[in-house]
Amino acid sequence: MIIHLEPNIQPGQLAEVQQKLTAHGFTSTEVRTQSHHYLVGVGKKPIDIRVIGTLPGIQDIHRVSDGYKLVSKKWRVQDTKIDLGDGVGIGRGHFQIMAGPCSIESEEQVEAVVKHLVANDVKIMRGGVYKPRSSPYSFRGLGQEGLQMFHQICREHGIRIITEVMMVEQIAEMHDFIDIYQVGARNAQNFNLLDALGEVDKPVLLKRGMSGTIEELLQGAEYIFSHGNEKIMLCERGIRTYENAYRNTMDINAIAMLKKMTHLPVIADPSHGIGIRAFVEPIALASVMAGADGIIMEVHQTPEKAASDGQQTLNFVEATEAYRRLRATRKLWEEF
Repeated sequence: MIIHLEPNIQPGQLAEVQQKLTAHGFTSTEVRTQSHHYLVGVGKKPIDIRVIGTLPGIQDIHRVSDGYKLVSKKWRVQDTKIDLGDGVGIGRGHFQIMAGPCSIESEEQVEAVVKHLVANDVKIMRGGVYKPRSSPYSFRGLGQEGLQMFHQICREHGIRIITEVMMVEQIAEMHDFIDIYQVGARNAQNFNLLDALGEVDKPVLLKRGMSGTIEELLQGAEYIFSHGNEKIMLCERGIRTYENAYRNTMDINAIAMLKKMTHLPVIADPSHGIGIRAFVEPIALASVMAGADGIIMEVHQTPEKAASDGQQTLNFVEATEAYRRLRATRKLWEEF
């Protein structure tokens, strides 16, 4: 169960609730987030929740059988909205496009992409400065120096930044230069990293693991939420299957299922989902019709010269047309 506590609950009242849960065979975990205070109760015996809900200091109580309790839609039926300020939101009626290169390569590159995004009213730029690469000999990003340059240019034009964090040690040094932490597929179950991101005050986009189930993705989000951060987005980016005609198998089904199972915003990554430039836009459009709250896609001025992932990256002309069609498709979806 989830017990939503009053903001001004007294220590004695909290202790009484915890003691009552223990008496009924429940263990309880206290969770304080950016805006709320909860107790998460776990037990095997049935209980009349009114026994707990009538105690002083309790705002609301919910019975949630899912293992991923805090991110479940069974208790918070209204979808979560992530507020990035200045009217930029994600979730609960706020559809967003995040676009940019796989890797931040140079100042000139960032300036060109930012100019493109501003011209197309795209508010969030993606770009990696720490790159997890399959080969140790591939380009692995410009690091902290590149991030500071990235931040300075984007701030001058009102563009938000999403970039990947790979280690707990990077969280603090990145904090002042980013707006959204991205957890990549390879770290989807790095629980030390997820715990630490639960203690920050900025949104986190959690990608599905390459072989991860939907439930494992939700459990990963539960780690972040249970450590205090409610600002979480989930990302379907394709899973590894026996099919080798394309990079990954983009699980469009997962988008619709996640929208049913969780109140968190759901983002689709068609670039990694299929890995073939010609099919990125149609897969993105399908994701919108499945209910995605946003699209994150790779865009580069000259994909053929990109340091990484050029084969799945749209050029500016292709991306401009994709933005138009994505927004038109979202309006169509909203009419259903």
